[in-house]
Amino acid sequence: MKRAVIVGATSGMGQEVAKLLVKEGWMVGIAGRRSEELAKFQVLKPEQIVTETIDINAPDATEKLDCLIEKLGGMDLYFHSSGYGSQNLSLEEGIELKTAMTNGVGFTRMIGAAYRHFRDKSNGIGHIAVISSIAGTKGLGAAPSYSATKRYQNTYIQALVQQTKINGLQIKFTDIRPGFVATDFLGDDTYPLLMKKEDVAQEILKAIQKKKRKVVIDWRYKILTHIWSFIPNFIWERMKIK
Repeated sequence: MKRAVIVGATSGMGQEVAKLLVKEGWMVGIAGRRSEELAKFQVLKPEQIVTETIDINAPDATEKLDCLIEKLGGMDLYFHSSGYGSQNLSLEEGIELKTAMTNGVGFTRMIGAAYRHFRDKSNGIGHIAVISSIAGTKGLGAAPSYSATKRYQNTYIQALVQQTKINGLQIKFTDIRPGFVATDFLGDDTYPLLMKKEDVAQEILKAIQKKKRKVVIDWRYKILTHIWSFIPNFIWERMKIK
């Protein structure tokens, strides 16, 4: 039986993907900051789900990840769905720093821990999948720290892919870049081209099963980000995108 650890599974896309993996027969270890939400989810399939309360910004997060892997009896897939971000046109310091800490430091802490586990304890074999964002395509004035940290995540994963080749490992990586998904993460703000979380979860599962290196969800955002990538910076920086 395959085993997956999902960090950021108390709600949103992490929980939706956890549901699909359980349905597919996986053993799933779910983690997040809200213990009560983890417990609510576990009772749905207690024979397949184990839990651990993890705050990825806490110094003990990697130790707790090790505990979760031990409870699960091993790990074939690490799925990172934990993140933070907000529109911040007023450039509030707290929002920018919390975003940088969660999407930068916390992300690095957990991805590094998963990588070392596969390298040192799984014969160099494993699969790391992360939810980044289309926001990493260009610097977005409405969300500076968010778009910057998402670009960081894209680049960090690319660097680790190269490192696996250097070290002769068989760790696979999937960088999942969705557009706007209708979850609690977006709050009350209005966003265009909203996608249903259930539909996005299905696309994520397909990408994981096929071990795709990178996937943009959905086709509309593939076209949009492709266009963005060709816009010269001197034009982009004058565009009033919110």
